Amino acid sequence: MTPEGFVVLASSHGPKDTMERLKAAVTARGMTIFAHIDHAGAAKDVGMTLAPTEVLIFGSPKAGTPLMQASQTLGIDLPLKALVWQDGAGKTWLGYNDPRWLARRHGVTGNDHLLGAIATVLAAVAKDAC
Repeated sequence: MTPEGFVVLASSHGPKDTMERLKAAVTARGMTIFAHIDHAGAAKDVGMTLAPTEVLIFGSPKAGTPLMQASQTLGIDLPLKALVWQDGAGKTWLGYNDPRWLARRHGVTGNDHLLGAIATVLAAVAKDAC
């Protein structure tokens, strides 16, 4: 079951390659990578196991700031995030929150053009990574 507002794509690459491709696609479009979180690595550090699970936090203040000006609570969901994970069958996936869903969640209206542009860029980045 896919959570509401979550876009999921199957990747034809392994989790590490998918993440590297994602990073390259993000930077190629002039966005900033703010953080890369390796949940599986953190689990290993405390003696636990977790299938490959990584989050990339990235974005563009030029695109995100107008949305946060409309509703500062959007700051909890921005910058953008993408999750790369490997399921129990060994399949790699990439998922991200639909920016239009995030706007609805925070009651942001009147930014349809900007939200559409962000959604288009996210879809292109995800396609390049997968």
